[in-house]
Amino acid sequence: MFEAVEELIGEHAELEKQLADPAIHADQTRARRLNKRYAELSPVIATYRSWKQTGDDIATARELAVDDPDFAAEVKDLEILREELTEKLRLLLVPRDPSDDKDVILEIKAGEGGDESALFAGDLLRMYLRYAERVGWRTELIQSTESDLGGYKDVQVAVKAKGGATEPGQGVWARLKYEGGVHRVQRVPATESQGRIHTSAAGVLVLPEAEDVDVEINANDLRIDVYRSSGPGGQSVNTTDSAVRITHEPTGIVVSCQNEKSQLQNKEQALRILRARLLAAAQEEADQEASDARRSQVRTVDRSERVRTYNFPENRISDHRVGFKAYNLDQVLDGELDAVIQACVDADSAAKLAAAQ
Repeated sequence: MFEAVEELIGEHAELEKQLADPAIHADQTRARRLNKRYAELSPVIATYRSWKQTGDDIATARELAVDDPDFAAEVKDLEILREELTEKLRLLLVPRDPSDDKDVILEIKAGEGGDESALFAGDLLRMYLRYAERVGWRTELIQSTESDLGGYKDVQVAVKAKGGATEPGQGVWARLKYEGGVHRVQRVPATESQGRIHTSAAGVLVLPEAEDVDVEINANDLRIDVYRSSGPGGQSVNTTDSAVRITHEPTGIVVSCQNEKSQLQNKEQALRILRARLLAAAQEEADQEASDARRSQVRTVDRSERVRTYNFPENRISDHRVGFKAYNLDQVLDGELDAVIQACVDADSAAKLAAAQ
C-alpha cells in the first residue's frame, strides 16, 4: 500500500514547483485548487519520510547494539515509533471524502410522536449548537417552525468553520456527516401523567453546503454571428455589421446584443449575459443534486432506519451502526459529542482501509 506514496511524492514536488511560479497565482481559482491539493499531500509525505527514516534508524541501532547493549533499548523504542507511524500512514492513505472540508446545512425534522417528537428535535438542535460552540464553529439559523410546546417541527441551521479555513479533511462535513438519519428517544414525556416511557423519533438531514459554481466558457463551444443592427435612427444603425448573436452549442442558449455602437462592445456584453445564464443553469443543476440527496435522506427517515437511541431512564446513548454505547447521555446532550462521532469516524476509516487493501 505504501508503494503508492512514491507517486504522491512526485505529485507533491510538482505542485511545489508550480506554486513557486508567480504566474500561477494570476489565476486565483487554479492557485486555490493547487494549494488545497498540496495541503492534502503534505502530511502524507512528511509521515512517509519519518517512517522511512525510522526504518533506517532501527537498522543502524541494531548494528550498534551488537557491540553496545545500551542500544538495545533504543531499538525497542524505535520499533514502537515505527509501528505508530505505520498506522498513521495507513490512515492517511485511506481514500478521502472530497466533501470533508465543506461546511454543512443541518436540518432537524420532528417525526412520529407529535409534541414529544418536536421537543426532542429541540433537544437535538441544542446538542448540535453546543457541540459547534465547543469545537469553535459558527452557526446560523436559516429557518424554523416551532411547535406549541416550544419544540421544533423542523429547523435548518448552517454550520461553518470559523474563518472558512480548516485543515484538510477536518471540515464540518467530516464530523457531522455521520449524524444523518433517524434519532430515537425513549423517555417519560412532560405531557405523560401516568409516568409511562414513550418512544418517538426525529430525523436529522446533513448536506455539504454547495459552493458557488464557477463558469468557464470554451471558445470552441461558441457560434458567433454578426449582423446589421435594426431599430430606430442613429448613424451606425443599418450601416455596419455591429450586432452580435452568440450561440452556446452544448446548451443551446442564444444571446443577442445590438445596443452598443461597436461589434466588439456588443460581443463583450453578449458574453457577460451568456456567462450569467450559464451560471444560473449550473447553479440550478447543483441545487437539484443537493435536493436529490436531501430527498434520499428524507426517504431514509420515513423508513425509520434508526441510527441512534437516546434512553433517558438509563442515561444511555447507543449508536446502532457501530455498536457504540455510553452512559453519559446528559453530557452528550450538552454538546459532548466527540466520543460518539469519533466511533463513527474510526469505523468508517477501518472499512475504507479494509477495502483499499
